[in-house]
Amino acid sequence: MRATLTAVLVFGLYGFAGAQDEKADPVGTWKCKYEVNGEPRESVLAVKKDGDKLAGTMTYQDKQEAKLEGLKFNDGELTFSAERELMDAKFTIQYKLKVKGDKLAGKAEANIGDEKVELDIEGVREKK
Repeated sequence: MRATLTAVLVFGLYGFAGAQDEKADPVGTWKCKYEVNGEPRESVLAVKKDGDKLAGTMTYQDKQEAKLEGLKFNDGELTFSAERELMDAKFTIQYKLKVKGDKLAGKAEANIGDEKVELDIEGVREKK
């Protein structure tokens, strides 16, 4: 009897944790932090619902704003790209972020010239 009760509690808690993951929501304003060449940087990711689709922008530290393209959210993972312009160079950054509650973490990748750049990103949802 005790083993059955323990199994029910364990699987019940596991099911509850799984249900929480399913409710992950990317909508909101996220303060993101990352490093470029060892220098700390910040950006603001804004994601909203546009009907039944997601839309958003990324505002970088230099106040340049980029519209998010190909924005998708599936199984707790948020993916999108943003075009960035620095000086005379234009490049596309691909983002792959995992949303867990009010935190997100993942990677950004870009090909800048002949160099592939990868950044680790962490973010926190701003409270309303």
